[in-house]
Amino acid sequence: MNSDSVSPDPVNAGLTNPDSAVPGRLVELSHVIRAGMVTYPGLPGPTIEAHLTREASREHYAPGTEFEIGRISLIGNTGTYMDAPYHRFADGGDLSTIPLTATVDLPAIVVRVVAGAARGIEPADLAAYDVRGAAVLLHTGDDVRFGTPAYAEEAHFLTEAGAQWLVEHGAALVGIDAVNIDDVGDTARPAHTRILAAGIPLVEHLTGLGRLPPSGARFTAVPLRIEGLGTIPVRAFARLPG
Repeated sequence: MNSDSVSPDPVNAGLTNPDSAVPGRLVELSHVIRAGMVTYPGLPGPTIEAHLTREASREHYAPGTEFEIGRISLIGNTGTYMDAPYHRFADGGDLSTIPLTATVDLPAIVVRVVAGAARGIEPADLAAYDVRGAAVLLHTGDDVRFGTPAYAEEAHFLTEAGAQWLVEHGAALVGIDAVNIDDVGDTARPAHTRILAAGIPLVEHLTGLGRLPPSGARFTAVPLRIEGLGTIPVRAFARLPG
């Protein structure tokens, strides 16, 4: 990719749906989690079932009162999820160590990849943006293939040099709407390594980034506070400016 493959344009440039640009509106950026869904090819989908059915609960409550207690079994890498440093490093901080200030109401910088551009996002593609203290959201458009075998084919990714540039320029959080922040063919996973070594939260499998302006929105993606775990689904969303 070269610097022509991203769009540091005015606030409303590049919106997939300009009607969504209602000042202050919340924009959903997470995939729905469904039983059996495939997020990353080769990894198991979640199981969602009742621990206590409504019918079985009736014997515990007054007539006309019933509840369902659900149970879900899933790997952390399901749907739209966040990686903590522990995902990559045995001595890294787990999900319980991520402060709310690192994931809530961050200024969002959306870096757009144009159709036909090279798959790897390089420093030259990022240089036009002031990313310090921001959630840098890489809008590749790959999310339209989410849940299909094609999602993992010819996917966009952040190069090692691109990841290091974001670290050096003070990005607060990094997100992407693709199958992996890394080139899936590179088993060294250099982007994960650089970003998580710097203690920067990483959000993968975002969706709907085309509804955000290049700057001005505020991004939130909060993980569950779980000890001993490095990855968990999040509810990611943004508030449009205005």
